[in-house]
Amino acid sequence: MTTHRPWLPPVLLVVVIALAGCQPTTPTYQGWVEANLIFVGPDEAGRVETLSVREGDRVAASAPLFTVDDALQRAELNMYEAQLENAQTAYERARTLLKTQAGTQKTFDEAEAALRTARARLVTAQTHLARRVLVSPVAGTVQQIYFRPGEMVAAGKPVLAILPPGNLKIRFFVPQETLPRLAFGDTVRVSCDGCAADLTARVSFIARTAEFTPPVIYSLQERDKLVFMIEALPDRPEALRVGQPIDVALGARPAAATAAR
Repeated sequence: MTTHRPWLPPVLLVVVIALAGCQPTTPTYQGWVEANLIFVGPDEAGRVETLSVREGDRVAASAPLFTVDDALQRAELNMYEAQLENAQTAYERARTLLKTQAGTQKTFDEAEAALRTARARLVTAQTHLARRVLVSPVAGTVQQIYFRPGEMVAAGKPVLAILPPGNLKIRFFVPQETLPRLAFGDTVRVSCDGCAADLTARVSFIARTAEFTPPVIYSLQERDKLVFMIEALPDRPEALRVGQPIDVALGARPAAATAAR
């Protein structure tokens, strides 16, 4: 038996093909994953003595990270301990003399003030010594180590960087005509090579001024246009990595935000 296919007039056939090719597509915007790193370094210059972590290690808050040589701090502590001992002796003598009326109130007051100063200096020295052992201020992953044991590090210079899970953010750029479609808290869909198919993020920052498309965005059509930077916090930061290129598609706004408008 021969099956006859339905015949379409040429004009109708052209219309069907045109409609099939005009299905609406969701525009995507290029971006990448960035991080707000936590940098950990010593208060005072010194030489790194030990390093307890490696890049990629997960650390808990207050976990030991590294130590810096403490010879100067220990010497300072010894000096202030001796000063406190002398101040304590002078204070006891001045108090005894005051009780027997062989001393003056002024001498006692000066000895008492010197004792308080010596105690404060000792506490400061103890703090400086304790801070030669650096612990993690947050829970996270060690992203990069800048100094190794034996290397000198300046005061305030980071020895390593830690990334808490919640400090990942997605940065992308949109043209001006797209701005009315975005608001704080909006959900956007995130896609990247090898990523899960259901990644989302919520808009946390919208730039107020335009800028030229960054060179990291390699679209020849968009390179010379002015765009606005958008940042969004991923709902599943553990599924993304710093520096990873991503594509962002705008999604529906949360029901509460839509109702508020």
